[in-house]
Amino acid sequence: MVGYLVFLTIYVGLYALFALGLNLQWGYAGLINFGHVAFMTVGAYTTVLLSSKGVPLIIAIIAGIAIAAILGLLIGISTLRLREDYLAIVTIGVSELLRLIALNEEWLAEGPFGVRGFPLPFKSFDPNFLQKYLLIGILTLLAIFAAWQLWGGLRSQWREGKEIKGKSYQPTKILNLIIWGIIGLGIILTIYINSCAALLNYNYKAGLMLLVLIAVAITYWGLELLASSPWGRVLKAIREDEEIATALGKNVFWYKLQAFMLGGAIAGLAGAFYAWQLTAIYPSDFKTLVTFNVWTMVVVGGAGKNQGALLGAIIFWAYEALTRFYLPTLGWFDSSQGAAFRVMVIGLILMILMLWRPQGILGKKEELTLGR
Repeated sequence: MVGYLVFLTIYVGLYALFALGLNLQWGYAGLINFGHVAFMTVGAYTTVLLSSKGVPLIIAIIAGIAIAAILGLLIGISTLRLREDYLAIVTIGVSELLRLIALNEEWLAEGPFGVRGFPLPFKSFDPNFLQKYLLIGILTLLAIFAAWQLWGGLRSQWREGKEIKGKSYQPTKILNLIIWGIIGLGIILTIYINSCAALLNYNYKAGLMLLVLIAVAITYWGLELLASSPWGRVLKAIREDEEIATALGKNVFWYKLQAFMLGGAIAGLAGAFYAWQLTAIYPSDFKTLVTFNVWTMVVVGGAGKNQGALLGAIIFWAYEALTRFYLPTLGWFDSSQGAAFRVMVIGLILMILMLWRPQGILGKKEELTLGR
């Protein structure tokens, strides 16, 4: 059970990174990217191919992030001056183009045989007693940081509600905040306790789990700083009305390009973790469905909120785990039918959510750009 929860934690973490990149592009800058998996593909293949040639892992992953950002630069230069639908079409095309290149160019990416046997971070690391407790200490700091961010988010929601309602505050709103606080704290404690057990019985996956949690914490913290900075406020202004931002003397194209490149770089980082989690990558791992999944996370969690990207990743993988285990016990479908049914249910949930709460669980309705 501990091993499976480690597996889920890694997937939640790397998809949270993936969702944070998309949320920066769409939630903050209003850029519709339906080919977000292209950045993950570039980050994953660049990292594993370079490391397979003897390049140190840290340099390989930096190269993967950089090339993903360069891909964002190339796409952005050619499309960001056009209408939003052109960007959506081009990104879908680029993602499929990269997947087909990986599938057919065996000299570059081993084609359909995939890339296997590449170096993995901390694969040969065998911590002693003191090192294990040092790793648990780092994990404890991450848990404290997560609890602090949860408290800050709940306090922010409380203040916003009081400003809207005046001195009185609806009891249902207070109850909602308490429920979300209990759920959030429960998730943090569950991950923390399970991760401590995994680190005490250390294996490669436990080390990768800690590494991805550190990456998520640093990326989230950095994006929160950017969102509250003048740069982030300009992005939101561009999302709301480009003409007003232009009238105020802002270079709209340049800000969009920066957001698109940074979101792509974060997705490239997620791609490296994706490859390390799978331990072997194939072109079929980077289908359009991966982009659909991350859009689901951002929409469910709430666009324009970094907390929403994290929540969406947690909800998606909780649903994935529960249905994967319990759906076969009903005996209604075979394995292939069950997988298709799970996707259908996700689509139905999205349809209901778009009608009931289109801004997502934590989002604000005015920050939703697809309906404009």
